[in-house]
Amino acid sequence: MSEPIQIAVVGSGYVGLVAAMCFAEMGHSVICVDNDERKVAALQGGDTLIHENHLPQLLERYRNTKVRFMTDLGEATRSCQAIFVAVGTPQSETGDADLSYVEAVASEIARSINGYKVIIEKSTVPVYTNEWIRRVIERNGVARDAFDVVSNPEFLREGTAVEDFLHPDRIVIGADSERASALLSAIYAPLTEGEYYRRSDAIPGCCSTLKPPPLLLTSTKSAEIIKHASNAFLALKISFINAVSNLCEAADANVEQVAQGIGLDSRIGPKFLRPGIGYGGSCFPKDVAAFRSVAEQMGVDFSLLSEVEKINVNQKKRFLSKVRSALWTLRGKRLAVLGLAFKGDTDDIRESPAIDLVQMFLGEGCTIVAYDPAAMKRAEAELPPSIQMSYAAGVAEAAKDADALLILTDWQEFANMDLEQLREVMRYPIVIDGRNLYDPRHMIDNGFTYLSIGRPAATPIRETATLVI
Repeated sequence: MSEPIQIAVVGSGYVGLVAAMCFAEMGHSVICVDNDERKVAALQGGDTLIHENHLPQLLERYRNTKVRFMTDLGEATRSCQAIFVAVGTPQSETGDADLSYVEAVASEIARSINGYKVIIEKSTVPVYTNEWIRRVIERNGVARDAFDVVSNPEFLREGTAVEDFLHPDRIVIGADSERASALLSAIYAPLTEGEYYRRSDAIPGCCSTLKPPPLLLTSTKSAEIIKHASNAFLALKISFINAVSNLCEAADANVEQVAQGIGLDSRIGPKFLRPGIGYGGSCFPKDVAAFRSVAEQMGVDFSLLSEVEKINVNQKKRFLSKVRSALWTLRGKRLAVLGLAFKGDTDDIRESPAIDLVQMFLGEGCTIVAYDPAAMKRAEAELPPSIQMSYAAGVAEAAKDADALLILTDWQEFANMDLEQLREVMRYPIVIDGRNLYDPRHMIDNGFTYLSIGRPAATPIRETATLVI
């Protein structure tokens, strides 16, 4: 292994905690800092706080040894040469990224610098943030040659974040000094030189000793734009296929076939061409808004992103209309809702289209019985139990006596349901699938009326054996 480097990670959220554990897995010594004493105590005790594959094992392996958790940023700054800033950058009322947490961390770091330090932006921030961090540190009396600011954007997907960190498509380092660039290159050397993948206990993924991840060295400004541009493009791709799905419904075509035909073009590719109820999560909504806002501030017309946002909002409204078309009236209807997280394999409900839809159905006078394998505890804070809103322990319990079942999150569990049992417990065998988890013909064969996204409605004809789609 390369020489271990002392690293501080500020923030213990999805990005910060995953980064801290993965740096330890790569062989480095890490201090993870958070100002929330309860979170720090929970992490010290072995609670990951978030639902993420591989994270519990890594935490158990490295907590309080290679990874220490503390609230003292000053101590961490003095002890470490590389300081990764992974605090929240929530969306403000104007659509800009709120950088107040980044500014506060930069000021606190400045007060504890005792030698050359590299401060690394790991949070998603707009272009020129590195310049402001530099100014804040200098205004606090730190000499210009005592530190560098680097942009090292993350490209993690919730649910597969550990694998994405250790098996990345690329590692982007935006540095304006050779000294800082050399330090970041050394931190990631176990991956880029293939050393990590020689280990027998390495977490498996797409990279290997023969195919290590590429290292892309850029300016700080380019790296900052790369992150926002990547997320904005993926959101655009999702909104595009959702718009195509609406056209397919109007033309009585099948969006799955259309998406396959588009995705086989090597210039386009099949990823993110899955129609649904819209994108959500902690990244896409705020990053699209922030990227558009930055462009506007610099006099660049990026109205394309406004259309991306508009399509995403309308996709939820269209799904509400789809449910109404199946049930006629909604007031008093009992709906089984499967999925509350914004996507499968995570418990994150931030900007979840499923949560938005549940709120819309409650507003229509429906009774909701919801089930999610991981996100119900978080959802209860947003949607407290009431006469209209309750939570089930499983699919069958949620579906009991339901007028219709709605699939809102793409958990694998929902793609493998016992359809015979489901049909027996429901009041009416109606499934409205916002994630296209099932083949319409298969649902007809099992006696369901089945509505999905961008495909013709599927209804059994009970008078004859003939099935139509």
